[in-house]
Amino acid sequence: MLNLMSENAKKASRLLGSTDAETRNKALSAMADALVERADEIIKANDSDIARAKENNMTLAMLDRLTLTKERIVAISNSVKKVIALPDPLEKSESWTRPNGLTIEKVRVPFGVIAIIYEARPNVTADAAALCIKSGNAVILRGGKEAIDSNIAVGKVLSDALETIGLPKDAIQVVKDTSRETATKLMTLKGGIDLLIPRGGKSLIRSVVENATVPVIETGAGNCHIYFDSEADPEIAINVIDNAKRSRPSVCNAAESLIVHESVAKELLPLVKERLDNVEIRGCEKTCNILKDVKKATDEDFFTEYNDYILAIKVVSSLEEAVEHINRHGTGHSEAIITKNEANAKYFTDNIDAAAVYVNASTRFTDGEEFGFGAEIGISTQKMHARGPMGLPEMTTYKYLVKGTGQIR
Repeated sequence: MLNLMSENAKKASRLLGSTDAETRNKALSAMADALVERADEIIKANDSDIARAKENNMTLAMLDRLTLTKERIVAISNSVKKVIALPDPLEKSESWTRPNGLTIEKVRVPFGVIAIIYEARPNVTADAAALCIKSGNAVILRGGKEAIDSNIAVGKVLSDALETIGLPKDAIQVVKDTSRETATKLMTLKGGIDLLIPRGGKSLIRSVVENATVPVIETGAGNCHIYFDSEADPEIAINVIDNAKRSRPSVCNAAESLIVHESVAKELLPLVKERLDNVEIRGCEKTCNILKDVKKATDEDFFTEYNDYILAIKVVSSLEEAVEHINRHGTGHSEAIITKNEANAKYFTDNIDAAAVYVNASTRFTDGEEFGFGAEIGISTQKMHARGPMGLPEMTTYKYLVKGTGQIR
């Protein structure tokens, strides 16, 4: 099945990659309109996923992540429309002439076939498809079993829309089989997949990185930290941790750990506990001495991406200890310091190893749209080719066009 899907995707990618920006934007417009026009169809499929999730006792945070409403579908449609307004990533090029008269042009081109393995977020189906079509790539989408009915419905709506403007529907395909075998097959489909992007939790990312034989961009896992420095502004500190933890705890840029300098811990920790009244706190020994009725944290808690209303708290004696703790336990996603001290902020930003490092702001801003890139394909936590929110330029590669007049070497 996947071999045939990849063969069809290859054929579609060659046609799509040769289209102009106007045609690809026309496709995106048709896709955006179709999502709204067929919202009832998508919601009906989503209802099946929600019912199954409730039977399986899915957490409220993850249920929220899974749920589609007409308002959310309109928002997804609008995200697709925003991609239309973004610059065409395939128009960028540079050229130069060598002393022997050869003209060399470096041009941006699509990867070809991008496969994406992701979990319970059906909006990813539309976002990923839009970015792939805009950048001239065909896409094979393999979501998790939790959102399979929603993903199939969204994928059909989008591929049907491509057909209406004369583009191959196989440029957008959804894998209907959510077994482990299909994920493993995608990871090893050399020649059929040009780039594999996993989006999801730590275990999914690890599985793909360890088992893939096709090129992979590591994304997603977000064990993000907020550090309250010894010179933290209390109001900013409380507002930031509240936003970073509670605004949407199921996403990868939500905070999972709070690190607090011991000089401000007695003042700020009770305020944190009062504000985050629906969050389970798991604290180190010093935290437990200040907040008497919280659960004792294990070392594993500080490595955990909860995606839930749970927060691990560590009290440290220095900025250096905070940085060491974060670099040891973090996933290279997003980290923040709250401080009024510019020297401390500089030390933090210079020494934290992460794709996005914040000073006096929430980690929740690590997002393609918030960075001005439009919809994103994921947050890369690696250091090669792409890092941080991946927009359209990161979904292209390049080739050289060399023109001569008979030169030989």
